[in-house]
Amino acid sequence: MGNEAGFGPNFEACYRWIKNEDSSRAVQYEQAHGNEFTDIDCPMYADYKHMEKYGQRTDAKKPLIQCEYAHAMGNSQGGFKEYWDLIRKYPNLQGGFIWDFVDQSVRWKGKDGVTIYAYGGDFNRYDGSDKNFCDNGLISPDRVPNPHMYEVGYYYQNIWTTPADLKNGEVNVYNENFFRDLSAYYLDWQLLANGKVIRTGRVEDLNVAPQQTAKVKLNIGKTCECKEWLLNVTYRLKNREGLLPAGYAVAKDQLVLNPYKAPAMDLKNVEVVNTPTVAPQIQENDWRYLIINGDNFRLEFNKHTGYLNRYNVAGTELMNEDAELAPNFWRAPTDNDFGAGLQQKFAAWKNPGLKLTSFKWETVENQTVVRAEYEMKNVSAKLDLTYIINNKGAVKVAQKMTADPEAKVSHMFRFGMQMQMPKTFETVEYYGRGPIENYSDRNHCTDLGLYRQSVDEQFYSYIRPQETGTKTDIRWWKQLNDAGRGLQIVADAPFSASALHYTIESLDDGWEKAQNHSPEVKEANLTNLCIDKAQMGLGCVNSWGAWPLPQYQLPYGDYEFTFILTPVQHGIEIE
Repeated sequence: MGNEAGFGPNFEACYRWIKNEDSSRAVQYEQAHGNEFTDIDCPMYADYKHMEKYGQRTDAKKPLIQCEYAHAMGNSQGGFKEYWDLIRKYPNLQGGFIWDFVDQSVRWKGKDGVTIYAYGGDFNRYDGSDKNFCDNGLISPDRVPNPHMYEVGYYYQNIWTTPADLKNGEVNVYNENFFRDLSAYYLDWQLLANGKVIRTGRVEDLNVAPQQTAKVKLNIGKTCECKEWLLNVTYRLKNREGLLPAGYAVAKDQLVLNPYKAPAMDLKNVEVVNTPTVAPQIQENDWRYLIINGDNFRLEFNKHTGYLNRYNVAGTELMNEDAELAPNFWRAPTDNDFGAGLQQKFAAWKNPGLKLTSFKWETVENQTVVRAEYEMKNVSAKLDLTYIINNKGAVKVAQKMTADPEAKVSHMFRFGMQMQMPKTFETVEYYGRGPIENYSDRNHCTDLGLYRQSVDEQFYSYIRPQETGTKTDIRWWKQLNDAGRGLQIVADAPFSASALHYTIESLDDGWEKAQNHSPEVKEANLTNLCIDKAQMGLGCVNSWGAWPLPQYQLPYGDYEFTFILTPVQHGIEIE
């Protein structure tokens, strides 16, 4: 009967008229707030607690269908899973309407004639505007799906696969459709060992009635406990249906047969038979740099910052001149971050006041150990960085933050480190979730697997510049140049990472949203590599105050992160 227009006798009369004309029609009006003049309880932007509370009601006679929810602004839709977990759990919760379908900007010419998608404030400086609040879409103005649309698509699918007896290849297939069986589809499956496809197969006939579950046998063969084993299942159309071609994937799932085990973080020297192991040589007489030379490598630490700022292996510079491997707690705020004022609430982490208090080094068991200790006065914490360097130039990095239990300090965006490599390190190879960007609370549509991509492909041009390009649940990550030289990163647990030709600063509007556009941000002459233990989620409840769910936040406290940088040549670890 309308939208956001209050309530009164006119709406009561309208409801009665509709029912007199056609009593079979369901009538809804959000501003009726569940009274007798709406047949559907249809709030806007109800959070998870509201949904759960309504779902548990035994006296609720009306279905709850949110008329607007899951605000899809910028890099968003984190926590969409939790909405649909509730909807599927309680029968009286029946979905909602995402605000909204498409970003409503128009193609325009920005600075220096660059094509942008314009929003409020771009056309003149006089008219009132709400900046980019016309851009809340699942797809971009040119009808290309935004990354968050894939998460929505995954939770809208109507075929779900769960384990039955995975060791014997048995899965449960649930048909969530109400009115059609699964005879129109076939099932493709892949068996993966450490991300590599080992076996494949197909089930042509799926005998699963609407709203029923059937057990399906897949001939996956034998597995072992020595690798991570995954099972991918995809349901495809046998024949064309409308706009959808034969073979179109309508649903998918990934199941774990044998879970991932992180490697031991014991960095050892590479030993050669009948050849003595030579420890890296420490040159400490330079007033500014601690220089470590070894077998075809050279590392330098800045004595005034404690940071690694040169990494040369076999004549290849792995870091830009004057770059540093430095702690990082910040991201370019998303639209949801700005809406919640997190760019201000978390501001101390943008510059935590790192001050080097101790810098020491020694040789232990033919390896170099460098320790740097810091005070972080702006966040009332201490930070320890420990580097262990072996005889081939691999570096084990341990980052440890100790918080003051009495201090009241904000949450942070991320906990990890970043470094600037030359721009020529354009290739990313990794074992983790992909192929599109994904985050801790928006990664269920992405599959674990092996991926090879360019750094250019990591950047998504949101209407406004913001955090983009992160990948989660990474087992290993390689950053390579055209010759296959570079670095491999492994960690003590699955981690997240990103590599962009943009700095965090260039994508960050600062204290308040500025009149900026992603295509106008100039690429930097570098590859900015972020390696994170964790990054805060994105959230989706709304874009004017809501935070991500608590389990996806990074509250103030103690954190530890250990990872190993190993030089690679021709895409293979140097031994």
